[in-house]
Amino acid sequence: MTEEAAPRVLGIEGTAWAASAAYYDAAEELVRIESEPYAPEAGGIHPREAAEHMAEHLPAVIEEILADLPTEGEPPVDAVAFSRGPGLGPCLRIAGTSARALAQRFDVPLVGVNHMLAHLEIGRHRSGFSDPICLNASGANAHLLAYRDGRYRVLGETMDTGVGNAMDKFTRHVGWSHPGGPKVEAAAADGEYHPLPYVVKGMDFSFSGISSAAEAAIDDGVPVPDVCRGLQETIFAMLAEVAERALSLTGADELVLGGGVGQNDRLTGMLGAMCDRRKASFFAPEARFLRDNAGMIAVLGAKMYAAGDTIAIEDSAIDPGYRPDQVPVTWRSRTGPRTATGPDGTAVQGAEATVTVGPDGETVTKRREGRPYRHPELDERLRRERTRQEARLLGEARRAGVPTPLVWNVDLAEQTLVLQQVGRADLAADPTDERVATTARHLARLHEAGIVHGDPTTRNVRIGDRVYLLDFGLGYHSGRPEDHAMDLHVLAQSLTGTTADADRFIGVLRDAYRAAGEAAVLDRLVAIEGRGRYRGGDDPERGEPRGSGR
Repeated sequence: MTEEAAPRVLGIEGTAWAASAAYYDAAEELVRIESEPYAPEAGGIHPREAAEHMAEHLPAVIEEILADLPTEGEPPVDAVAFSRGPGLGPCLRIAGTSARALAQRFDVPLVGVNHMLAHLEIGRHRSGFSDPICLNASGANAHLLAYRDGRYRVLGETMDTGVGNAMDKFTRHVGWSHPGGPKVEAAAADGEYHPLPYVVKGMDFSFSGISSAAEAAIDDGVPVPDVCRGLQETIFAMLAEVAERALSLTGADELVLGGGVGQNDRLTGMLGAMCDRRKASFFAPEARFLRDNAGMIAVLGAKMYAAGDTIAIEDSAIDPGYRPDQVPVTWRSRTGPRTATGPDGTAVQGAEATVTVGPDGETVTKRREGRPYRHPELDERLRRERTRQEARLLGEARRAGVPTPLVWNVDLAEQTLVLQQVGRADLAADPTDERVATTARHLARLHEAGIVHGDPTTRNVRIGDRVYLLDFGLGYHSGRPEDHAMDLHVLAQSLTGTTADADRFIGVLRDAYRAAGEAAVLDRLVAIEGRGRYRGGDDPERGEPRGSGR
């Protein structure tokens, strides 16, 4: 069947908390969804209870959908699609068994859908966008995805807990029932901003320390509404910042939001304001497509079926750790990497600052402009700290033997730096093995001096007569292999998102660093990559709760 065909698909969703079924008719653009959510009495989602809920309610919601379909003649659907993963194993198995039985009952093909890509694709489908960046903000995860050369690539993700889980952890401490996200949103409306840690590492981010700091603030007597306001402002500003970094890195001008936390008005407001400022388009689907639902499974299932991407019953085992970047994207044409630079090498608007080339072409003025989507106190703090840190670390890095631009002037009141103009293009525009290897050696030299760059993306590696490192605004001092490994992780993710031969370049990066740096850093890099790998939220074998954010 061709992509232009209009299949009818039955969708089954069963990753964690939502027992959901849906019918999608592509010809009529009709999506009917029936769902029965699981709401634990206390704590987060417990795998055994969630599976019991799935077993009890999934057959009923399926029958509600089937009740309105024809019972005679041809099969009422052309395919059955189900959430193959990621998610909680006991829930996924029930959904998979149901889908297999239905495919056999109607004698139609089976389609195994990646749940996280369904969150992305429903936004792309409903918006009509051609090639957006996707920010997923769900209970168990948060990440940024971009499409390149036949797969969705992870540009950034949480390195510990999901965004919804972070809020659920805090609300359990307060004594509120699950889900915590709506309660934080309601309380924050009456609160004053309370500062909390802000943790962005390139386009990766961390929420666990923020939750712990919020809990400590409650224990210290800070009013609950104030902490909720600070929690929401901090977490959502981080998500908006990394989304802007992804747009800047790739040159994209479209952003879609997915996941249950996307129902928060403050988050959508921040993302919309950020995109407006960049003259980018932003889309968030209606609430029924943001929370876990079978409608998005059916819609992506229809695209996959039309592309001939079905799966045999015997090959349809569920995968609780099914990452979105593991999925061959058969339903879209293959594309090359984006570039964030023009044909003459002129950089587009940065994620954090506006850079203006001086009339002599020898200097650039970099000004960290305010971000209206951030709380004014948080915005002022970040701009001031990052300008000061960048000016200091550029000099320290150069003294350590790493080529960086000279700093001609610093104005902390205006968050402005006047810098030497260096290079003609960034690394993504003109990558070679030797340039990647040189970048790795520069990082090793920084780390030997106890400096962490913090944001060594391909946009911040400038190519000219030498290979220069730019933009140390997220940098800091540390001798920990963990922090040094994060620099390598950020650069590797950036290579994945912006270069055509990323696997080879990442191999070059590792080999060059191995020759110039400490082996312990590469050991930590392996651990970091394992930690960031999405495994269905939490490991059900450990009995850890999984939140939904909604």
